[in-house]
Amino acid sequence: MQKLQFKVTINALVGKVYNIMLGISNKATYEAWTALFNPTSTYEGNWEKGSKMLFIGTDENGNKGGMVSEVFDCTNNRFVSIRHYGILKNNEEITTGPEVEKWANGYENYTFEESNGVTTVTVDIDVTEDFLEYMNQTFPKALEKLKEICEK
Repeated sequence: MQKLQFKVTINALVGKVYNIMLGISNKATYEAWTALFNPTSTYEGNWEKGSKMLFIGTDENGNKGGMVSEVFDCTNNRFVSIRHYGILKNNEEITTGPEVEKWANGYENYTFEESNGVTTVTVDIDVTEDFLEYMNQTFPKALEKLKEICEK
């Protein structure tokens, strides 16, 4: 896996950015910025440290697919670390085998820093070779969408 980093500066307080990005008060805000990855993007679970999360979308046949993950660490308004350990394919959780091995123990880390009412979100993500181009193209657009939502 390769590590990628993306940053966005948002003219909003860190609490607002954190809440909107994770969909704490309203899951629709999470779904709005992650729709750039998949129009049906959502999650099942909660943001408490140690909890299981499913990051999912629905394919053209109505089947759920995505990542089976754990909230590895979470400090409100400061940091979230997600460890991926499986995939969801055709509504089934798969945590072993060749499809999973390339993603297993990949992390997505989100760091939130505020200075004078401006929040910088830094995303550090482990990506497999076959998703490098997609993530390099899509993640910046998704973060711009997050910025737009937060600055309204």
